[in-house]
Amino acid sequence: MTTFPESHNDLLNADVATLATIAHSGMPQQTAVWFLHEDGKLKLSLNTSRLKTKNLMKRPQCGLLILDPAVPQRYLEVQGTAEVEPDEDYAFARKVGAKYGGADLSEHDGPGESRVIVTIHPTNVYAVDVRIGQM
Repeated sequence: MTTFPESHNDLLNADVATLATIAHSGMPQQTAVWFLHEDGKLKLSLNTSRLKTKNLMKRPQCGLLILDPAVPQRYLEVQGTAEVEPDEDYAFARKVGAKYGGADLSEHDGPGESRVIVTIHPTNVYAVDVRIGQM
């Protein structure tokens, strides 16, 4: 199992990350997402109708970039494979919403839409701090 370096553990509590998926065309598709670091894993709550979710279901290879907003030269890049599973009772969506001030993620879902839990299984983790030449 790939671990996250202690030097960048604070970024695992950041507000937003950028998720990169592979679109149908083969080109990258990027989206800002909310996330949780839970039990050593990076997890997302995504709506099933969104392009990023459809991309992950077809091609689970993905990347997650967590930028330090105070020092943009410092970031955590995670490459991995996504595992997608249903969140039928919205239990995980409520956990994510709690991190973001009690947000109700179901408000972003239309009729007939649902949520999934996306767990990113890292294959590569890069902790970068250009200020000191770390990579």
